[in-house]
Amino acid sequence: MSTVSAIDIKSVALRTIGLEAEAIASLQTMVNDDFEKAVKAIYETKGRLVISGIGKSALIAQKLVATLNSTGTPAVFLHAADAIHGDLGMIQQEDVVMIISKSGESPEIKVLVPLVRNFGNILIGMVGNTASFLARQSGIVLNTTVSQEACPNNLAPTSSTTAQLVMGDAIAVSLMELKGFTSEDFARFHPGGTLGKKLYLHVSDLYVNNEKPHVAASASLKEVIVEISKKRLGTTAVTDDNNRLLGIITDGDLRRMLEKNIPLDSVTAKEIMTLNPKTITADALAVEALDRLRKFDINQLVVVTGDGAYLGFIHLHDLIREGLI
Repeated sequence: MSTVSAIDIKSVALRTIGLEAEAIASLQTMVNDDFEKAVKAIYETKGRLVISGIGKSALIAQKLVATLNSTGTPAVFLHAADAIHGDLGMIQQEDVVMIISKSGESPEIKVLVPLVRNFGNILIGMVGNTASFLARQSGIVLNTTVSQEACPNNLAPTSSTTAQLVMGDAIAVSLMELKGFTSEDFARFHPGGTLGKKLYLHVSDLYVNNEKPHVAASASLKEVIVEISKKRLGTTAVTDDNNRLLGIITDGDLRRMLEKNIPLDSVTAKEIMTLNPKTITADALAVEALDRLRKFDINQLVVVTGDGAYLGFIHLHDLIREGLI
């Protein structure tokens, strides 16, 4: 076994990346009429795309299934070994079947392919050997041939599985384009986690859980302090008789006022409020609120309607609780 000192680790890594990059680049010459036929067949089917494979290709098949399902194309994974031991019932009449294999000659593949053909399903072979059994038996062939594995012995699937992965992504993205798949569609399939929340969570989902501090423009200093303390947001809105936002008063505004040594008995909210506070509408995405907070380096935004009516506050802590930060 080689010692660490005898290996240039960086050179090995760079060679690996270079070989896999070459494998990906070569795929551009393999996006041909059959690729277009494959995408159209999957797009037009009334069934699902059943993807099968063995070994490392089976893992790539599972990843592609996950990508397709999350982008609006129904897909299921069928392990080639399980298929010939009872799981063939998974394949329905209107399904399109794709089998992924580097060699196209694996024993399980040779058993599975004739069975699929007997069912009459469209068969797509994603294969690294266009002269193989799988390629010859497939109605549509996606060529993922690589000149060399990144493995120093040219044995372990490395460049070949990378090529399969990228070809699968090319199919998925092509289908997204055909379907007109939007960010709103993506959010429907990813309702959990940070990604989904960035796409569907709105300000209206968050601000309603907060208190709604507000005082009139004529409110006394005592009334302002009581409202800020009671509602525990460190701020209060100042509104007119029609609930229109006039300004806000924060803890900081109170401290700055006290430093001026002015008579406190006659001070009103109108005299100490900050005009033109940063606002956001309730229908805006929560991630937009986060962007504004970061841009202006503040902790909260006033939530208003389109015509300026006061609704409440959204605070940085609301976004932190939702995992957007």
